[in-house]
Amino acid sequence: MAAPSSGTMRAVQYDRYGGGAQGLKLVEVPVPSPKKGEVLIRMEATSINVVDWKFQKGVGRPVMPRKFPFISGFDLAGEVVALGRGVTNFKPGDKVIAINFPNGGGLAEYAVALASLTALRPPEVSAAEGACLPVAAVTALRSLETAGISFDPHGSGRRKNVLVTAASGGVGHFAVQLARMGGHHVTATCGARNLGLVKSLGADEALDYATPEGAALRSPSGRRYDVVVHCAKTGFPWSVFEPVLAGGGMVVDITPGFASVATALVQRLTFSKKRLVPLIVSPKKEEMELLVGMVKQGKLKTVIDSRYPLSRAQEGWGKSMSGHATGKIVVEMGGAD
Repeated sequence: MAAPSSGTMRAVQYDRYGGGAQGLKLVEVPVPSPKKGEVLIRMEATSINVVDWKFQKGVGRPVMPRKFPFISGFDLAGEVVALGRGVTNFKPGDKVIAINFPNGGGLAEYAVALASLTALRPPEVSAAEGACLPVAAVTALRSLETAGISFDPHGSGRRKNVLVTAASGGVGHFAVQLARMGGHHVTATCGARNLGLVKSLGADEALDYATPEGAALRSPSGRRYDVVVHCAKTGFPWSVFEPVLAGGGMVVDITPGFASVATALVQRLTFSKKRLVPLIVSPKKEEMELLVGMVKQGKLKTVIDSRYPLSRAQEGWGKSMSGHATGKIVVEMGGAD
């Protein structure tokens, strides 16, 4: 595939904090040029993550976005069309996935990414599937690794009791599968309509978060959790987690706020055996390669809630903000308008 000759491309961007889905605009902008160590990707798909619209709301102000206007989309899936200086491990025509954080750029027809954060995508893995992995699946993987969870069902490590909150969401549905892959006992919380889905993904127990038991995170079998992967966008006070944790249990919070960080600091100072760990993820190429391999082998499934063409990215953005998506929301560059 040749590099673009027109010099311009369609992209979806926003030019100020706030505005939600209505703040996104479809525009014509110059195609980016790959710098040293970068590849230029003809985009086929990206996925919308919570961090996309949280940055738009100003959560990272004044650091993120680095400048306006800003093209969001940190997950990239497509085809390499040009190489920056010094890139030797890719060639034009390679199908890839990549992450471009914090620079974004995925909501466009072309995007650049560091070659060191780009992984080959085999034909068995579609662009839509691949676009769901760099942020969400890597976050799920890192959350479990942080808590000492093994993914080898034949390993010598102890099988643990794992709770995943918001288990039908973008990160949660991957966390359920990865924990079950290692032979661990998985309890999942989600809305009533998704109880069957999370069980089909490997959850041993599923709790409707709207019930008293679900709100209290109580295991139906009375188990205490060694690990909680907290994926819910709304925070829980430590007083909800503490009674359901086993001795030495750990809560990994994937969207930590000030309260989480403060709680973690106090626990560290007081040498608490039960701990809350705020998670900060910097994805690695090796993790993306591992996850792509799992999808190729059929070990890991990507649940896609909905797909939108670039011209309707606003709708996908709004669906993500609503908190009612099951799995991932994908924007496809070649999708029909």
